[in-house]
Amino acid sequence: MKAATLNPRITFDPEIMSGKGCIRGMRVTAGMILGLLSTGASRTEIIEHYPYLEDGDITAALEYATWLATESDVPLQEVQ
Repeated sequence: MKAATLNPRITFDPEIMSGKGCIRGMRVTAGMILGLLSTGASRTEIIEHYPYLEDGDITAALEYATWLATESDVPLQEVQ
């Protein structure tokens, strides 16, 4: 299995949104996009409300969430 790499659209800067994963250095976090998707907003609706976002930004937010979920897995230890 290939090691996961972060999408370059996700940026981290301590001066922007307290260092959270943001979209291309903007004050839009991946979490904000994920929250909108979780409430039923479509990609089209998100882009209509935030016209400076691109479809690839939404994909990057989803990839980032996947990366977070898989990178925080802790392998189980065999009980002896």
